[in-house]
Amino acid sequence: MFDSVTYVALNSALDGLALRQRVIANNVANINTPNYLAGRVSFESALASAVKRGDGAATATEARSLEPTRLDGNNVNLDAETLLNVDTNLRYQLATQAVDGTYSSLRVAMRTN
Repeated sequence: MFDSVTYVALNSALDGLALRQRVIANNVANINTPNYLAGRVSFESALASAVKRGDGAATATEARSLEPTRLDGNNVNLDAETLLNVDTNLRYQLATQAVDGTYSSLRVAMRTN
C-alpha cells in the first residue's frame, strides 16, 4: 500500500508543496532586499511524468525567477506571492486529506476480521 503509485505521488506532491511554502516565505522575507531574485519551485510536470512512468516519485526543483526587477534589482511581487501562497496551502490541505483517507482505509481494514 505504501509503495503504490498514488501514495508515492501524494508524498512527492506534499514534499514539493512544502518546499514551495518555504520558498514563498523566503521571498516575502526578502521583499526589500536589493538584487534579490524570487525563488520558484516546480514539480508538477515531473510528478505527472513520474505517474505516467508508474512510480510516482518526483523531486521538486527550485530556480530563481526571471521576471523583471524593480529599480533595486529585486523582483518579488507581494500580490503574486500572496496568491501563490493561498493556492499552495489549498493544494497542501487537499493532498493531506487524501493521505489521511489512505490511512483511514488502512485503519478500517486492520479493525475488520
